Amino acid sequence: MRSLRARLILSHIVPLLIVIPLVGVALAFLLETQVLLAGLSTELERQAGLVAAVASDYPEIWFDQDRAQSFVTLIGERLQARMSLIRADGLLLATTDPDHRAFVGEEIDVPALAEVLRTGSAVRVDYGEQPGTGAAEVIVPAVIGTRLVGVIRLTDPLASVYERFPRTRTLIALVVLGGLVLGIMIGWLFADGLGRPLRRATDTIQRMVSGQTLEPVPEQGPREVRLLLRAFNMLTGQLHTQEKARQRLLANLVHELGRPLGALHSATQALSAGAGGEPQLRQDLLNGMQTETRRMRRLLDDLTHLYDQSLGVLELDLRPVALHPWLISVMGPWREVAHDKQLSWHLDIPTALPVVTIDPDRLAQVLENLTSNAIKYTPPDGTVTISAGAEVSQVWVRVSDTGPGITPEEQARVFSPFYRGAAGKRFPQGMGLGLSISRDLVTAHNGHIELESVLGEGSVFTVWIPRS
Repeated sequence: MRSLRARLILSHIVPLLIVIPLVGVALAFLLETQVLLAGLSTELERQAGLVAAVASDYPEIWFDQDRAQSFVTLIGERLQARMSLIRADGLLLATTDPDHRAFVGEEIDVPALAEVLRTGSAVRVDYGEQPGTGAAEVIVPAVIGTRLVGVIRLTDPLASVYERFPRTRTLIALVVLGGLVLGIMIGWLFADGLGRPLRRATDTIQRMVSGQTLEPVPEQGPREVRLLLRAFNMLTGQLHTQEKARQRLLANLVHELGRPLGALHSATQALSAGAGGEPQLRQDLLNGMQTETRRMRRLLDDLTHLYDQSLGVLELDLRPVALHPWLISVMGPWREVAHDKQLSWHLDIPTALPVVTIDPDRLAQVLENLTSNAIKYTPPDGTVTISAGAEVSQVWVRVSDTGPGITPEEQARVFSPFYRGAAGKRFPQGMGLGLSISRDLVTAHNGHIELESVLGEGSVFTVWIPRS
């Protein structure tokens, strides 16, 4: 009884073991008392009437005990019931009842005799209504001419009646037994149908613990079990996604850390070998080392944000910031990066932009991510445009490029962590975290990012921030 299936089977069997036998007993009782016994009592009364009609043709039996006994013996052979002739004064003339033969020729106590003599009508006592007898009894008056000379009593013991019902009781017993067997089978099927998906879910969990490949469990069974398995499949799907993300994170970390470390190692070796003696070469090496250091710093910032996101912690240092000078200072360094790639750089930032309450460092990280992607994915001779504006309740900053664009299928996924579309795969730099981090930071400012892109024509990212 430790398994769920055994308990479910028992929960089906116990009511059946109680209810079905009770129903069978009640059914047998109703059939025997309300149908069969009632019918037999009616038949007994009919037979008693026929015997009284025959006895009216033999008046001598009421005055001669020998003839009375012969008559009773002759008629009694054709009846299932026991027959007695009782004179009006209570004298037992003859009987086929072995229990009353010793009282032939004596007066006996017949409770219904007085009623029959008084009313001249038959009296029927059904099974169970005659205390101490357990039989059906019919007493009908015997009349010669107009004189009531006695009564004819037919008695059918209950034991003889039960001997006529073996098939009925056998059929009821078979029905009860069949109901129990069917109930057990149905209970087993239901229990097995409920336990099978749970066992599969348990096997999947054990495979997950042992490090094997996770597979979704078929959502079968009752509605509650299907909901449980659906939640389990969602959990395993998330675990699978997180595992793939972890693997991508490790691979990207190796790549992103290996490249700048290799460049720094080469630069330090060159300086150690005497390259510092040439001012221009030394300056180029130092600039390269500074660039690689800045790139590693951005990588650490992305990882810090990813860690904060996993903990649900994202604190902002909000303060009033004049939008125009702040945007000029943030976008200034990127102009040289765009020019180095032979891109056209356009800056459209009105001087009348309002003062907004933001975290300048966090929002700068957003704009730097968007601008870095625009420059990275725009081919030489392309254009990158930074514009800004204000509306009644919010301000916006827009980063536009003339790069390859993003397909509609990829537009719904570019903000997912570690996702890199077709264009991103051609440019292996980065970990696929920039847009995801940017969206989270803008959302923390109660704003949102909009993306518009046409394949082959470019992309437009617009950051919307509330004015207050």
